[in-house]
Amino acid sequence: MDFITSKRVQAFEKLIFSELSEYKKNKQAEGIDMIDLSIGSPDLSPPPFIMEALIKNIQDPSQYGYTMTGSREFNQSVSYYYKKRFNVDLDADKEVLMLGGSQDGIVHLPMAFADAGDIILVPDPGYTAYEAGVKAAGAAFCPMPLLKENHFMPDLSKIPEKIAQKAKMMILNFPGNPIPALATYDLFAEIVAFAKKHQILVVHDFAYSELVFDGRRPVSFLETEGAKDIGVEFNSLSKSFNMAGCRIGYVAGHPKIINDFASFKSNLDYGVFSPIQKAAVAALKDDSDFLSEQALIYERRRNILVNGLNEIGWHVDTPPATMFIWAKIPEGWSSKQFAYELIDRAGVVVTPGIAFGKNGEGYVRIAMVQSEEKLRLAIERIKESGIIFSKTIFEKH
Repeated sequence: MDFITSKRVQAFEKLIFSELSEYKKNKQAEGIDMIDLSIGSPDLSPPPFIMEALIKNIQDPSQYGYTMTGSREFNQSVSYYYKKRFNVDLDADKEVLMLGGSQDGIVHLPMAFADAGDIILVPDPGYTAYEAGVKAAGAAFCPMPLLKENHFMPDLSKIPEKIAQKAKMMILNFPGNPIPALATYDLFAEIVAFAKKHQILVVHDFAYSELVFDGRRPVSFLETEGAKDIGVEFNSLSKSFNMAGCRIGYVAGHPKIINDFASFKSNLDYGVFSPIQKAAVAALKDDSDFLSEQALIYERRRNILVNGLNEIGWHVDTPPATMFIWAKIPEGWSSKQFAYELIDRAGVVVTPGIAFGKNGEGYVRIAMVQSEEKLRLAIERIKESGIIFSKTIFEKH
């Protein structure tokens, strides 16, 4: 019998991450060593105090039932963290909702607040989950170009009035993935005014809030006056505390959005394993230097990659934040061709910019998720491959 998928499923394409993974595995099967700088999954482990909290609670037989929702202790720890890090007051009972990772919430939120045909404004280039959420809701997405000449910030003046009037949601991401740009207070204030004028729900993805370099500080959208009137902010423990496999995050902000989204999610989820919640509480309430020390690790990696690539003739910009470098590729390549040739000729895996939207063409995303030694080796391999100065385009990819 021939089963036909729904039109909703047919709207999804196979992500290039899967293609790259399969290609990499084939190369490894041939005995070729690969240095994978494509996926933004931390290679570092959580600090001992998080693992100790997890171990302690896993040994408690009473913690193996459904949790259904986030514990009050978890919500209070989010409130504590936001006050300490961003001087933002959050009502733990009304303005915080636990999630099975921030991506879980970001993909589901459009289903709760947008109907078929509604317009959602998304960054281009932008993280692939944004488009997935729009498609899952059956909504229409309108790209907001993030261009270098505008410091990779959305230009609200370029959004047609007809689109702005119909837009239901706007998704933002600072510090960003794939573009590691930092937002400004002025930008967020402009967005709040724009959203209030057009009655738009603003969604800010803040997953890289703790990976900021050179003495800078990230700006939480919720710090902006009036932000909680029109929006929410997602955050995660995956990148900040290296808990990616634990799948725990949260959304905070407008109490009615939180309440309505909680009602929707109650039909889908049975909560997050209690010991993981306990470990997350330990992370969010920690007052050690772990976060600043980890940021320095990524800052050193960034310096090695940026300086090394520039020395061999690949001129890339220095990112102020995140675990990524957004690198303009040499002339004569498409981003996908360049990524595959980098695998073939250097054994280094990066992500082509086209995977993140039309405006990602001409770039690749390089993830700083390997040791300093491996990053130096990757630079040496790229240098030896000669790809930086090659104008040859190979059509096989």
